[in-house]
Amino acid sequence: MRLSSFLPNPNHNLTFPPYPLPIPARRSFSAAVIVRDLPASRLPMAGLLNPCLRAVRSETAISEEDRSHTMMEYLGKTRAVSDDLAILISHLEYACKRIAALVASPFSSELGEGRPMESKGDSAARSRDKNLHLIYVMNDIILSSLRNSGKVAVMASEEDELPVWITDDGPFVVVVDPLDGSRNIDVSIPTGTIFGIYNRLVELDQLPVEEKAQINALQSGNRLVAAGYALYSSATIICLSFGSGTHTFTLDRSTGDFLLTHPSLRIPPRGQIYSVNDARYFDWPTGLRQYIDTVRQGKGQFPKKYSARYICSLVADFHRTLIYGGIAMNPRCHLRLVYEANPLSFLVEQAGGRGSNGKTRILSIQPFELHQRLPLFLGSLDDIHELESYDDIQQKVDPGYAV
Repeated sequence: MRLSSFLPNPNHNLTFPPYPLPIPARRSFSAAVIVRDLPASRLPMAGLLNPCLRAVRSETAISEEDRSHTMMEYLGKTRAVSDDLAILISHLEYACKRIAALVASPFSSELGEGRPMESKGDSAARSRDKNLHLIYVMNDIILSSLRNSGKVAVMASEEDELPVWITDDGPFVVVVDPLDGSRNIDVSIPTGTIFGIYNRLVELDQLPVEEKAQINALQSGNRLVAAGYALYSSATIICLSFGSGTHTFTLDRSTGDFLLTHPSLRIPPRGQIYSVNDARYFDWPTGLRQYIDTVRQGKGQFPKKYSARYICSLVADFHRTLIYGGIAMNPRCHLRLVYEANPLSFLVEQAGGRGSNGKTRILSIQPFELHQRLPLFLGSLDDIHELESYDDIQQKVDPGYAV
């Protein structure tokens, strides 16, 4: 319903911003601004106010300091974020909104059907995934958003065999897992998008396109400029770090804005939850079994019994671990260093935790191939250090699981 329908005089002289609004103006423009700026003579009569408009008017009473900042407002006030990086993040934000809507759609399983099925990414893993069409749609959404940003030279995706060179003058390189946990969509278990951002290696510009694209995408996690993930669940959340803390934004579906809900998030130094597929217990190496047996009996360095919580969706398990503490892990060489381990390790370290392969800090590992896999342990600093004190926690033999 138009605000003008509440006004006594339909021929009012209010000046509204033109439509369509430029992107920055559209994000900051709200009904609250309209009502706040109305002269008293133009305000609707009390008897004409509906609950929605009353809520809008009460919103104007909230001070600037008390209200949550939108993601774009946060980026504009953060010195570590350049204008180019802010533009790139805004396009990733838009892509995540589109993916969130599609994942929640009752027709999501039909998306992309009928399109040619090329051999992409890790063919062995992809052959077990019945949501291939949907994944490729999400991949295309992200690629399109990065192209439109004009700020990305290279995109490397878990779903593509090789990185895509987008533009010669883009200052950034983006690595992405477009839809983590895609096998769970049909049963409405949370899914997510994981991404990492690097500076383009300008010293490689004279190399052939395919070669410089691949080397740009194989940067060590220590060189990350920013990283983040989107969680598509009961709430849609984007968690971001630019190397100065980890911050969580939650989508306000009434306005379309991501609001800063957890600034400078800190993972507890120790938790009481471990997240791993316990059904694989008898395939684990001795050291890992000993660690799990010890902590769940309350006989570890922390004298409380640990509980198991496992969703089998990496972003969801990691997000819970980031909030409550503990460890999220996969001890076999299953998760990808470039697309999953590096970005999530960057985020957990910026929150005061640690990412490890069981022996070594993840961010110090130099990738040697795009789809390189490794064991991954993410979580509270004290929990990870205790885990690393055990020998033989990496599962080096894969019994051939279907998933």
